[in-house]
Amino acid sequence: MDFSVPEDFIADIKEKEYDLIVGIPSFNNEDTIAYVSEIAANGLNQHFPNLKACIINSDGGSKDKTKESFLGAECLGYDLYSFIYEGIPGKGSAMRSVMEVAYLTNAKGVVFLDSDLRSVQPFWIDLLLQPILSGKSSYVTPFYIRDKYDGTITNSICYPFTTALYGHEIRQPIGGDFGVGKEVIDIYMKKNKKIWESDISKFGIDIFMTTTAINESKLPVYQANLGSKIHDVKDPGESLGPMFSQVVGTLFNLMDTYKDKWKDIKSYEQAPIFGMEISVNPEPLNVNLERMVQKCKEGLEEKFEIAEILLSENLAKYLEEVKKKGFVNDEKWIDIIFELSYKYRDEKLRKEIIELLVPIYFGKTANFVKKTANENNQQAEERTKNLVNLYLRKKPELLKVWELEAN
Repeated sequence: MDFSVPEDFIADIKEKEYDLIVGIPSFNNEDTIAYVSEIAANGLNQHFPNLKACIINSDGGSKDKTKESFLGAECLGYDLYSFIYEGIPGKGSAMRSVMEVAYLTNAKGVVFLDSDLRSVQPFWIDLLLQPILSGKSSYVTPFYIRDKYDGTITNSICYPFTTALYGHEIRQPIGGDFGVGKEVIDIYMKKNKKIWESDISKFGIDIFMTTTAINESKLPVYQANLGSKIHDVKDPGESLGPMFSQVVGTLFNLMDTYKDKWKDIKSYEQAPIFGMEISVNPEPLNVNLERMVQKCKEGLEEKFEIAEILLSENLAKYLEEVKKKGFVNDEKWIDIIFELSYKYRDEKLRKEIIELLVPIYFGKTANFVKKTANENNQQAEERTKNLVNLYLRKKPELLKVWELEAN
């Protein structure tokens, strides 16, 4: 096995054994990482005092004092390790290195926490690990209460499409904070090295881990009731950066990997939720609707020739109208996702597919913002749930696009 953990660290750690590991990937997080580490230590001490644990900071080469801040955290006597992982820079490489340590030390479970969290609580450690240690699950995703405009990539594609595809309703498949058991870690570690050199090494890691667990673990995926997630969020119309392409591209790639499984699924059920329901008011996120609309119009104007090549005639014609208005409705959004997910199998088209999908995504998000302007979070959540059901109702169309037949 090729490791992304530095060799000198492997030599130091491989003789040790830990029951539990908390992994905190980082890049320039000196202001928040000590707080996250200290809360994690409190959680380990409160809920698993008799289990041997360590906290690992896998860093991407921070230019600030992230490492010093982490190592200076007051963590109640728990071993703290910080290293710069080797390989492709990205969140996935950082998380893989932590799982390598878990693999080497035969750990029972790993908790991953985002390094910019401001709402993390000690009970998160309990809820993310308890289903694993009790043998009920080998993979636990977060179940957050978020503002209606926080997590628009999740809400428009990752959550509804993953649910309709694989039949498991997992609200935050790319939530960032996970509990991972030994069974699933072994599955990840045995994946071909080439997989870890793709977008999975970056922001594609979360959707990869969740989708793989759904399809390959012998145990059900659980969700942990964590309450509100407060972290460094941005207006979805401000900048997508590389996250959109890496997440969506990985989701599309995995569809090809697991097509023989999802083609026969016609319904879904909610993945079990662990922990008591928490009543909180999430931190509101202000968005700029006008900017989203403008980005949709300008992007489609620039990429329209690609749309005419990649999409069926009726959808290309629809986007001609969207160029004038800047809004994309739910049904057409799903039709476009279906067609582009199939075309994504051609590696030569991938860059153009994502470039076309970005302005369409802005139009879809603008449409959601417009419709929910006077709605509370719960009402907006009902709209997102309706989108899940629409993806599922239209799934026979997906099978036709993918030239598949259900058994």
